[in-house]
Amino acid sequence: MPRSLPLRHAAVLLVTISVSTLDALDQATPVAWAVTDSSSVLEVQPEPSGGVRATGTLHLPAPPSVVHQVLTDYAKWPELFGVSMRLAHVERQGDRVVTDLYLSHPMLVGESRLLCENRELPGGGLVTSLLAGDFRRYRRTWRLVQDGNEGLTRAEFELLVEVDTWAPDWLMALELRRQLEKHFRILREQVGQRLQSH
Repeated sequence: MPRSLPLRHAAVLLVTISVSTLDALDQATPVAWAVTDSSSVLEVQPEPSGGVRATGTLHLPAPPSVVHQVLTDYAKWPELFGVSMRLAHVERQGDRVVTDLYLSHPMLVGESRLLCENRELPGGGLVTSLLAGDFRRYRRTWRLVQDGNEGLTRAEFELLVEVDTWAPDWLMALELRRQLEKHFRILREQVGQRLQSH
């Protein structure tokens, strides 16, 4: 029995060190994380007022009309993201489409509801705005423009998101960057598949 005492002390010490490390990281938060390659640029940073903002540009090997079809194929939205997501309801209401999504992630408390309206932009693209649910703020914008010739698209992306979570904003920003990198890869693949099916 005496041997179990050092193990308890070691466990307490480990927890204390882990919490102290997180506190130290929270005090020295990186301002932004940026990723750049030949076909995309992505920057993610915590917002001073709370939440996280992400901006990016993708160059996609398909015309804007094809990219627009993929982005507005609401029934297949869960396939576009790396996070666990289920689509509970989609309803077209005049010039908008209402989507009712439920997301699961270790940084979220249980299954989080995201009820949004989606409006298509006249020149090509989509604006998704929060209506209700478990998020404090959510607004995502895709703007699609022709990139050089008719066969290419420059897609400009912006996201502002804030949600109830145990994680500090800097950690949410780091995880959001990882999820968006995956999202952009999936989007590129689905755009390519949609182009081949035309």
